[in-house]
Parts: sequence; C-alpha cells; structure tokens
Amino acid sequence: MTDLSPAQLDDVSPEDVGPHDDEPHQSGLNNRLNWLRAGVLGANDGIVSTAGLVMGVAGATTDRTAILVAGVAGLVAGALSMGAGEYVSVSTQSDSEQALLDKERRELVEEPQEELEELAGLYVEKGLTPELALEVARQLTAHDALAAHAETELGIDPDDITNPWNAALASTVSFTLGALLPLLTITLFAAGVRVPVTVVAVGFALALTGWASARFGYGPAKAAVVRNVLGGLFAMGVTYLIGALLGAQV
Repeated sequence: MTDLSPAQLDDVSPEDVGPHDDEPHQSGLNNRLNWLRAGVLGANDGIVSTAGLVMGVAGATTDRTAILVAGVAGLVAGALSMGAGEYVSVSTQSDSEQALLDKERRELVEEPQEELEELAGLYVEKGLTPELALEVARQLTAHDALAAHAETELGIDPDDITNPWNAALASTVSFTLGALLPLLTITLFAAGVRVPVTVVAVGFALALTGWASARFGYGPAKAAVVRNVLGGLFAMGVTYLIGALLGAQV
C-alpha cells in the first residue's frame, strides 16, 4: 500500500476532484458485473458442456444423426436450465436486497437521529474524525439518506438492484450461442476431421471468452484464458475417452 505525503494531498484542488474514466465505479457496476457473470458463465458452459457431450457421442459412433440429436438435446436442456437457474439465483439476491432496503427506509423514518449517528460512526471507522464524520453524514443524509446508508452499511446501490430477467436472458442466449459452435463443427465436417476441428474451434472460443471475461471484469487476461482453455480441453478429452470405451464395448 502506497501512502500519499501531506504535500501531495495538499496539491489536490477542488477542480481535480472526480472519478477516473478508465476505472470502474459503483454506479451501474452491479448490473454490469451481473450481466458479465451470467453471460460468460453461460457461454463457457454452453461451449464446454455441449462440446463434451458431442465429443463423447463422437467417440462412441460416427453416426451424424445420433451426434446431432444428442447435441441439440443438450443445447436446449442446458439453455433452459441455465436460464432458470440464473433467474432463481438472482431473484433470491434481489429479494434480499429489497428487504434490506425496506428495513433501512423504515429505520430512517422511525429513528432518524440514531441512523445519522450510526452513519457517522461508520465513517469514523473508515478513518474520519468524529467531527468530520458527522458533517459528512449530515450532508449525505440531506442529499439522499437511503443511498448513503445503503451504500455504507449494506454495500447496495438502490438504483442498481440486480435484475433476474436480465441475468436469465443473458445466460440463456450466451449458452445457446456457445453451444452452437461445437454442435456445428462436429456435425458439418466429415467424420475423419470433425473431432480435431471441434477441438481447435472450442479452444479458440474458450480463449476468446476467457479474454473477454478478463477484459470487462478488469482481471488478468492470461490466467483467465489458460483456465478456460485447459478446462475445456480436459473435459472434451475425458468425455471422448469415455465414449470411445463405451462404444467399443456395445
């Protein structure tokens, strides 16, 4: 951790105050991360699970129809499952956030002085002097009491509550798009090349989703790409081996 000297702090003027354009900030960040999480997880799951499924079937048989039926069934079932799961999960989170905000609203009406003291106390814990903390709490309460308490006490932005429908739609669509890649490559190419083509296509797709998740989530790209690609290749290798073993015995 790097501390600024008093002289450096004194060099900051009111005209310099403001957020950095290249850094994420609280406003709208919750829903953005929620969409990102649902979209990336959906795409990755669509790619990996469908690729694993069709590779397993391709290991057992060269019948294009059997592979296609299995892949389409996996795509539809997976997309619906992902969408429903995201809706239930995010709805629970949203309900919890709304309940906490409702409680805070009641307390602000019934116990305004105690709430002001509590808010000032939280700013004291963050490093402000009691006098400055109380002044900050008063000004923020006058501006938007609920927002001040929700952000400081609960870590919630009242204007940025997670939307379960957005998460469900993002997850369903991204899963479908991700699943289409291995499904198309494994069925459109000839039996002799369909497996290696699918492996290469899936590897590139997972590298792309890994890079995108790191880029939009402000994380390290290399680690995300390596995790995605190695995990997907491992899954495909295992399912293909199982399919080949079972196909040889049937």
